[in-house]
Amino acid sequence: MVIEQITFYIFAVVTVVSGIMVIGSKNPVHSVLFLILAFFNSAGLFVLMGSEFIAMILIIVYVGAVAVLFLFVVMMLDVDFSKFRAGFTKYLPIGGVVGVILLAELILVLTAGSGSFELPSKTSSPTPDPSIVENTEALGNILYTDYAYLFQISGFILLIAMVGAIVLTHRKRDEVKKQRISDQVNRDPKEAVTLKKVGPGEDGTWKSD
Repeated sequence: MVIEQITFYIFAVVTVVSGIMVIGSKNPVHSVLFLILAFFNSAGLFVLMGSEFIAMILIIVYVGAVAVLFLFVVMMLDVDFSKFRAGFTKYLPIGGVVGVILLAELILVLTAGSGSFELPSKTSSPTPDPSIVENTEALGNILYTDYAYLFQISGFILLIAMVGAIVLTHRKRDEVKKQRISDQVNRDPKEAVTLKKVGPGEDGTWKSD
């Protein structure tokens, strides 16, 4: 129990500090790296709670896809971050008001004690006995049986969102040469390669003694 408590506090402290650094770091690349660190430590917290499936999803989906995508977007796109920094002070009062309102609501919810975190007595998919069926197997059975069509629809929605993001961010650059398959296929083989006979000492390339 002592080792579990120490591990929990280590993961919790690193997660909170990483979350603060995500919004406090001036370099956007560093912010994304701190976000990845926060996801890893959150996955560790889920493992301690016995939810290995959610921990695996955090690593595979959020770290392996979302955070890496953010990192590639920040590093590869030509984004002028000076404009973002200039607008930070402009929207700081509005952001501060929104943050204070959210903090007040969280304090009211936690201090009121009216929220009930108990599971309902009757559910559409009751939780199986963990000693018989693991939570990963139980979630898989529910996703691919009761909610199979909804699961497929969500996959199509994510696919459409991915294609839309690619179309919106695609820009034509004149300085970048792109491969055109049609031009390569229709090219005359006789003009594809040009043979030139170069004698010794011509064009300053090589000269014999």
